Amino acid sequence: AHEVAKIFERHDLVTAPVVDEDGMLVGRITIDDVVDVIREEADHSLMSMAGLDEDEDTFGSVWQTARRRALWLGINLLTALAASAVIGLFEATLEKVVALAILMPIVASMGGIAGSQTLTLVIRAMALGQIQSNNTRYLLFKELSVGAINGLLWATVIGITAGLWFNDPNLGLVIAAAMTRLITMAASAGALLPITMKKLGIDPALAGSVVLTTITDIVGFFAFLGLATVLYAHLLT
Repeated sequence: AHEVAKIFERHDLVTAPVVDEDGMLVGRITIDDVVDVIREEADHSLMSMAGLDEDEDTFGSVWQTARRRALWLGINLLTALAASAVIGLFEATLEKVVALAILMPIVASMGGIAGSQTLTLVIRAMALGQIQSNNTRYLLFKELSVGAINGLLWATVIGITAGLWFNDPNLGLVIAAAMTRLITMAASAGALLPITMKKLGIDPALAGSVVLTTITDIVGFFAFLGLATVLYAHLLT
């Protein structure tokens, strides 16, 4: 059905014959059939990215809806606990430099958005059949470059803002360095994850956002708090 929909789109067809191996006419496919396929695939991608089933009924029973959503809420809790465990490694640093805790939501938010932008773009391209083995390397290089440019740009902005806000140039330097690494990594992961998942037989629309959030949170917090621990080592002794 997916391949037929692509053929209709490519050749602007409204109807097409269906023949058997001997070339005998056995039926036809019309544009309304293709529209149904496209809509179903779009519903699947949209709902899956939120961890929902495409059969989810807005006005379904409370118990059925709660049961379907509970699984992904549980998975999300496990990933959040993993990120919290990383933060716990730097408890002493956070106690001495409270400003780090104030800036942590910025780290999580920027990494998540940078990764989600790429993830959404790549999943859409995969659904449209635009990603092939001959252009995968170009796509990864492009997203790495975009991530590096945006990382440097917003790291500069956030670094200056944090330095002036807390009157601490070192703090601005720490978050700028962490942000550069995080945004570059998040963009690369957003491109690489769905491609890898598809090869492993995992639906990237269903699991991609959960895995990506885990990676960006853990890497972001580790880079930010790790650099801060090194730079503020004299306060911890």
